[in-house]
Amino acid sequence: MVDRGDSTALITLACIFTGSLVIAAVISSKIISFGPIVVPAGILAYCLTFVASDVISEIWGKDTARRVVMGGFAALLVCLGLIYLALAWPAAPFWDNQESFEQVLGATPRIILASLVAYLISQNHDVWAFHFWKKVFRGRHLWLRNNLSTGASQILDSTIFICIAFWGVMPVLPLIMGQILVKLLIAFLDTPVVYFLVWLLKSPARKELTSSSG
Repeated sequence: MVDRGDSTALITLACIFTGSLVIAAVISSKIISFGPIVVPAGILAYCLTFVASDVISEIWGKDTARRVVMGGFAALLVCLGLIYLALAWPAAPFWDNQESFEQVLGATPRIILASLVAYLISQNHDVWAFHFWKKVFRGRHLWLRNNLSTGASQILDSTIFICIAFWGVMPVLPLIMGQILVKLLIAFLDTPVVYFLVWLLKSPARKELTSSSG
């Protein structure tokens, strides 16, 4: 069992969570294709946040995972504030890329609101659902708990985000279904990653290595 006092692994996972969350917000202005399905480019980075939060939930528990989620929300607010400050700040006389800069980073307030609301609800639901299923299955079947909690949370995230961001602007149902399909596929494929990280963190060999290096 991993030493809960070992902060290195927790800090690393929290950084992966926060970094993936922030970069997902930055790169989502590009739309990419999965065959006939179109989704924001930040979808893979955002899905990594569920991997990190599920591993943190499994090893350090619900309260720690919730703190990481709220810390990520604070980091996202700071990031968005800095982006808008950079957009508003007068450019140097010789720099002529302001229009391109605004096109890439100048998301509308409605999309930002959609991102923040969807994030808070889906990530907190993921932590709650993971521990609900952990109690139901008495700590067993990590693969099932991971997929049930992440899958439901991704459905919530996609539905809330698309409805707030695009309702009345474009057909929301195709966008919701496309995002859900891709996110559920990624959630299924990331199960071995979650298993590997949990095994690594609980591995006696890793604990011995950490102790000897200290």
